[in-house]
Amino acid sequence: MSNLVAFAGANLPAVASLSTALRSIASDVGPTGSVIIKMDKTGHWVFGADQTEVEDDSLWAVNPFSFVHGFIAWGDGEVLGEKMVPVAEPLPEVGPAPAAAKRGWETQVGMSLKCIKGEDVGMEARYNVTSVGGKRAVQELAVAIATQVDADQTKPVPVVRLKKEHYQHKSYGRIYTPIFDIVEFVSMEAEPEAPAEGDAEAVQESTPGRRRRSV
Repeated sequence: MSNLVAFAGANLPAVASLSTALRSIASDVGPTGSVIIKMDKTGHWVFGADQTEVEDDSLWAVNPFSFVHGFIAWGDGEVLGEKMVPVAEPLPEVGPAPAAAKRGWETQVGMSLKCIKGEDVGMEARYNVTSVGGKRAVQELAVAIATQVDADQTKPVPVVRLKKEHYQHKSYGRIYTPIFDIVEFVSMEAEPEAPAEGDAEAVQESTPGRRRRSV
């Protein structure tokens, strides 16, 4: 795998500006063509309208300039309002929450990822989360990137595996929370290497068996 990763559609600032901005997310807890990725209530990582499961051994590069924070208001299964800004900026100001928002304004954080190994190589996805466990996972990842940038600005991109852990809640039973397991840090100056011919054939053969989960 190449140590170079390129992200679509971004006029990115200097890597040197990352550290302070990323660390700011600790106190607060899409690109066109991307899909939504999330962890569902059963602990499966899924993406897109069909809720396609993420391949277990896939690797994802996180765009270190994509971290945002802000607020979202949910109604009955729909977004009634949302205001997000880069983590380098203060949390945005919001007015009264929409009347139908069941929980009012909720704090939300988010980031963008790109699959660089597995069945979905090249796909970009957006991860936004309001849960305590999800925000904590994003916060920990952001701080890890900031620490890496302080040590080596040439490799600011974390390559992660999407994992999970769980705890037992008295009322709700088993609760799953996300883990962004960092494999390595790489550069972001070029595209990753294409999979070898044999790997491409294996991916093509396995694709029809992808599971889709009901929403």
